[in-house]
Amino acid sequence: MALLMLLAAFAAIALVGLVVVGALIKLALWAVLLPIRLVLGVLLLPLLLVIKLVVGTVLLFVVGPIVLIATLVAIVASIAAIVVPLLPLVLVGFAVYLLVRSSKPAVA
Repeated sequence: MALLMLLAAFAAIALVGLVVVGALIKLALWAVLLPIRLVLGVLLLPLLLVIKLVVGTVLLFVVGPIVLIATLVAIVASIAAIVVPLLPLVLVGFAVYLLVRSSKPAVA
């Protein structure tokens, strides 16, 4: 049992050592490659902005009509959702209007 606990302790120490070594390697690579990343970022920024502009324009022309059609459908559906429940009231009002309009005026 003591041997198993000793083996577990060695495994834990080895794991901590690997984590520390990995963190040191990551820190060293980050410190060495940071200036390169910054220079490439500054040099590639105009290219990335142009690519974003081109892709955005293409997507606008491709997706724009679809969004326009979906918007028009949503507007028509909203108007229908408001008007359809009011149709019985409109029909009753129209019937009352026809009855009142067709009656003879009172003679004085």
